[in-house]
Amino acid sequence: MANIKSQIKRIKQNEKRRLRNRMIRGAARTAVKKARQEMTEEALRKAISALDKAAEKGVIHWRNAARRKSRLMKAIAKARSASAASNR
Repeated sequence: MANIKSQIKRIKQNEKRRLRNRMIRGAARTAVKKARQEMTEEALRKAISALDKAAEKGVIHWRNAARRKSRLMKAIAKARSASAASNR
């Protein structure tokens, strides 16, 4: 443990931020998993929103969020076109 007052404060701040970031990152991951399972418009919107929030807060890089959104939309579009083709 640090002896310097400012370092003690910095450790506390880092721990708070780590826990906050973990919650935001976890929420985004959960939303993406749900969207992949459910394949609904609402789940997709929630996942995109969660990724945007994580990027906005600096938890993940904005390009990382963009890549994940792109892959998610691509997967859902592929699944929808496959299900549409099997319904014909």
